[in-house]
Amino acid sequence: MENKPTAKRARILIVDDHPAVREALAARISRQPDLEVCGEAAQMGEALRIIAECKPDVAVVDLSLKTGHGLELIKRIIDRTNHVRILVWSTYSDLIYAERSLRAGALGYITKDQATDKIVEAIRRVLEGKVYLSESMSERLLRKAVGHGEQESAQSRLDVLNDRELEIFRLMGEGLKNAEIAERLLLSVHTVETYRERIRIKMGLKSGELTHYALTCVKPKA
Repeated sequence: MENKPTAKRARILIVDDHPAVREALAARISRQPDLEVCGEAAQMGEALRIIAECKPDVAVVDLSLKTGHGLELIKRIIDRTNHVRILVWSTYSDLIYAERSLRAGALGYITKDQATDKIVEAIRRVLEGKVYLSESMSERLLRKAVGHGEQESAQSRLDVLNDRELEIFRLMGEGLKNAEIAERLLLSVHTVETYRERIRIKMGLKSGELTHYALTCVKPKA
């Protein structure tokens, strides 16, 4: 009897800076008959190299990376290729990160507390070229669009920041010093200091208030 050809499995790249998290997600994906993991990366440069080599169908991207940042990675992927669809999965439940990720070119956004049950569903939806958001995130975006959204002062202040400023503010809130932020984002310390001052002015904070405000606004990365 002639064997039927095996259907091609979609190729998935996992970008996350925690090895144990990558391993667990890879195991879940590999159990699916229609999906396979073609690579794993912990930082932006490594992810871009693997994309060029293995040409994944979907990149599952965490926003917080060993070096670089997920928002910047999304933009670079979009600039370099038109075949990779991007699903962001993140510890950040803030609405602003879902908005910025979709604006940068991602097709989906899922938080890690939902990923256990929903990540495979999200990957398949993105593979089809459709947008994936959790029901709660979709409702929050819709409410904001019609003028009934979140009006918290912290959210409003964050809205004035561009993507790079938002990245730096988030890292400040996670307790990183200027030199550590510079190393993470591949910037000079002077550049980070310049961004910090811009952030302070945009957010209407006095000298000395920015670090404290970032620490109170940002939930530590799990």
